[in-house]
Amino acid sequence: MTDVIGVGALNRYVKSVLDSDGFLSDLALRGEVSGFVNHVKSGHWYFTLKDEKASVKAVMFRQEARRLGFVPQDGMRVIVRCRVSLYEATGSFQVYVQDLFPDGLGAAQLAFDQLKARLEQEGLFRPEHKKPLPAYPRCIGVVTSATGAALQDIRNVLGRRWPLATLLLAGVNVQGLGAAGEISSAITTLDRSGLADVIIVARGGGSREDLWVFNDEGIARAAYGCKTPLISAVGHEIDVSILDYVADLRAPTPSAAAELAVPDREAERKKICTTLSNIHEYMHSRLNLCYNELAAARNVAGQLNGETLCRPKRDKLLELCAELRKTQSRLLTEKRRELVSACALAHSLSPYAVLGRGYAILRDEAGACVPVAALRPDQIIRLQGQGASALCRVEQVIPTQEDTNEKSQKL
Repeated sequence: MTDVIGVGALNRYVKSVLDSDGFLSDLALRGEVSGFVNHVKSGHWYFTLKDEKASVKAVMFRQEARRLGFVPQDGMRVIVRCRVSLYEATGSFQVYVQDLFPDGLGAAQLAFDQLKARLEQEGLFRPEHKKPLPAYPRCIGVVTSATGAALQDIRNVLGRRWPLATLLLAGVNVQGLGAAGEISSAITTLDRSGLADVIIVARGGGSREDLWVFNDEGIARAAYGCKTPLISAVGHEIDVSILDYVADLRAPTPSAAAELAVPDREAERKKICTTLSNIHEYMHSRLNLCYNELAAARNVAGQLNGETLCRPKRDKLLELCAELRKTQSRLLTEKRRELVSACALAHSLSPYAVLGRGYAILRDEAGACVPVAALRPDQIIRLQGQGASALCRVEQVIPTQEDTNEKSQKL
């Protein structure tokens, strides 16, 4: 008799069978998205993947969904990388999506537009964030396939235009499931090394599906965070990727990127030759100018001698001497006049001039001048007049009427 088992055991067994199948552990499916649900709280995506004949439930957990640069919509054709398993609780057969890519022009364009709009809103495309390229780089970092034609094109251009620069290769896959992670990691590694003066991210031409990897959000953010000037050179001129918008400079081809990254040695040589020629011409011009000035000075010096040079100064000196004598004579006359006036005034104020009019100066025995009011009876005094003096004895001091009035007024 067949053993009886529970539903849980059945689901567990089926799940183990599915999980142990190597084919079902890493599968790529193509289909159309239907019934898409973005769970707000958990961040998980739930949808149905279907084609013309069948459908299967699918879930994409938050950590995988956050890596995508777009949100799927109902009706979008996609390719998913997934594993097949069973949800034990409900017995639901479903696929667990690890990565998701648009399939077809319409879906790819929608995903491209969604990511471009979001990154543009965040400011990753702003012109003020873009860095200028160095004029003379010494090392060119290149992120591309080590076996691709893009690397060879870049090498040829660098060797022809500016062989002084060295090339530092970060070899990566430029298409496939793991290419985006390799490219973004290579950009970050080159930037942090500080060895490269310019970084070129390059890939040759290909289909739109082949170039889709360069629309990856991780690559865009690695390029935005790169402190080294970065040039995007993906595909041909008509191919446009998200990386082109974020990069500091877009080149239509890898060869054009190499031309933009380094100067042309032939053009630089011509510039140096032109500069040297200009220097020589300027030096000759200055020498000719100095020679002409020296010749003119020599002619002038030949016409000059000591007499010619000194004559203007001598005439000026004689003129100043004459003016000095005139000024001296005028000042002496003025001062003499002032002295005569002062002498006449001093003479008129001299007490000895008064003596000539019959007045006398009263002196005591010591020769000091004394007023009459200060005399005492029997005091010996000297009367000094003009030409003689006399000794006298005071008999009596009689106050005058004026002195009496003054004393009365004071009292």
